[in-house]
Amino acid sequence: MQFNVILTSFALAGALMLPTLSCAQATARDFTAASAADAPILEMAQAFKVRDRKRLAALLPQLRGHPLEPWGGYWDLSARLDEAGPAELQNFFSRYAGSYQEDRLRAEWLLMLGRNRDWVAFNREFAMYRMNDDKSVRCYALLADHLATGVDNTPQVKDLWLAQKEADEGCASAAEQLIKDHSTSGKMAWQRARLGMENDRLRVVTQAVELVSPSAAKGINTIYLNPGKYLNDKLTAIQPKTRELVSLALIRQAYLDPEEAAVEVNKLRWRAQLTTEERSWIWGVIGKRAAQKLMVEAPAYFAQGQAAHMHDDHLAWMARAALRAGRWSQVLEATNAMGPAQRSEPVWAYWRARALLKQTSSESARTTALQLLHEMASARGFYEMLALEELGQPITVPPKPLALTPEESRAAAANPSLQRALYAIRIGLRTEGVREWNYTTNLHTPGGMDDRSLLAAADLACQSGVWDRCINTSERTRSFIDLEQRFPMPFRDAVLERSKQIGLDPAYVYGLIRQESRFLMDAKSGVGASGLMQVMPATARWTAKKIGLVGFQPHQITDRDTNIAIGTGYLKLVLDNFGGSMPMAAAAYNAGPGRPRQWRGQAGAPTLEAAIWAENVPFNETRDYVKKVLANTTLYAALITGQPQSLKARLGTVGPRADAAPASEEELP
Repeated sequence: MQFNVILTSFALAGALMLPTLSCAQATARDFTAASAADAPILEMAQAFKVRDRKRLAALLPQLRGHPLEPWGGYWDLSARLDEAGPAELQNFFSRYAGSYQEDRLRAEWLLMLGRNRDWVAFNREFAMYRMNDDKSVRCYALLADHLATGVDNTPQVKDLWLAQKEADEGCASAAEQLIKDHSTSGKMAWQRARLGMENDRLRVVTQAVELVSPSAAKGINTIYLNPGKYLNDKLTAIQPKTRELVSLALIRQAYLDPEEAAVEVNKLRWRAQLTTEERSWIWGVIGKRAAQKLMVEAPAYFAQGQAAHMHDDHLAWMARAALRAGRWSQVLEATNAMGPAQRSEPVWAYWRARALLKQTSSESARTTALQLLHEMASARGFYEMLALEELGQPITVPPKPLALTPEESRAAAANPSLQRALYAIRIGLRTEGVREWNYTTNLHTPGGMDDRSLLAAADLACQSGVWDRCINTSERTRSFIDLEQRFPMPFRDAVLERSKQIGLDPAYVYGLIRQESRFLMDAKSGVGASGLMQVMPATARWTAKKIGLVGFQPHQITDRDTNIAIGTGYLKLVLDNFGGSMPMAAAAYNAGPGRPRQWRGQAGAPTLEAAIWAENVPFNETRDYVKKVLANTTLYAALITGQPQSLKARLGTVGPRADAAPASEEELP
């Protein structure tokens, strides 16, 4: 009851005045007011959403001289790209040369030229396409190259196509042509179909199968709806033309029920006739689905196949399941089978190093492990910080880079694209502003910013109170880290005082807010969470009652102090519910408290390093969230206290709740 009393006084505390702060703590300027001169651009934005060509054309003349005029021109042409002539497009490209809008419209035109097979125009425009981030456009470019030279660029098309989550036209067109011209290229279509089936994307499966076997594609829906019936049908016989369909059926069965699929794939008729590669892929899917369900059988399922024939995602889950089971040799097997790019990711470099260190009799393994840890150890992220601690080093604030010169700051302030992005954000066109900002600061575009320019751009965003661009831009610097810039503390007095009132670590609160909203007070998620701490409406009402916040109204959730009061109040309740475990409370805050209760395991389940537990969280978003919140918390603590910190100490361990532990607050929403 004492906790509720404290929360009540906390909730009723008066609003705090914001102090005047430096760049790292600056208050947001008024980014909501739009002048009368902005009315046409705002109306055009709405017209573009519904592709109202007439309204766009009528409004466009009113944007002459407006700071966001390039956006108006882009919306107008994009909405009627199918009828715009080359001369009109070239005029737009010339007028807004070097802008995001020019490059974005060119990408859309390239897609249309590819669909129309106008390769002369396509090749001319592709040479001027700077962003080069559209996989479909790149596939059309590979198709054009193949048609012109006859080169077999199947590997490049395959990499792009398999990386596409949804069905697309560009890569499918390139794959179709390569399959016609090279009989061996058909394998990538079946691999694409397998990935579609294991990720529950029926359209992807159907599109891929149609390229290699139009007649077989007619039965894909039947396999998807009832794989068991297809596999048990006496007419289903293993022949070259049906083997891949059987693989798809087994993959679908694995998605629905990995245990049932494990029994089915071991039946004599499939075991004798499926290839080693096919069987290994299927076992990879079975193991992956079992691992996502935290089944103890997952490592054994993976062991039934050969890691060399498994997909990247299978190998990642193979390593996770092995970590959970304490099978370090299988962690090594999985990471050995990964390609160089995947193996060098911080997550797998770290766990590979840990697995190598378990080989106590091998001095060469220890040397390799220490080299991996030294190469990644830094304050840049979750696993980089764990590597520091594995080497016996504390986590401290890195040296600040040299201060920006007046010339560097002026160059950022004078950048027309950055100014246009900030203007768009100020008047409420956040999506457009963010896209233009990201394009301008992207290191991969020609003339992209170096580290000093990124630092200056981040400072400009910070001074403008656009915290998400401040943080994301600062995170791109590679040769140095400005930790205060990457981890700003707006509303510092409010957060520190309220955290102290209810007994929360302010670094934990800041770490969570940074991940939830990037300090945007009007942030709103697709599912309805609102404000700095992204509180759901139902959770807000429940928590307001719990902490004694009298007279709470739903519209108040975006008010700064109200959002902090409710968000921190709920976080405290969740943290206490999970015995003070920061990783579990973070998972509960993101995915709801019921799921981490399941993920911690029942009586008899092992107690795990929290880093292993977090890596095995089944939801991609929540897994990433927990790691980032804990990493954020550790670095905020270093900034707030000025003292060395330990991420491992904050992580602790996670296991089943002890029988004697009270099941308090089980009604948490």
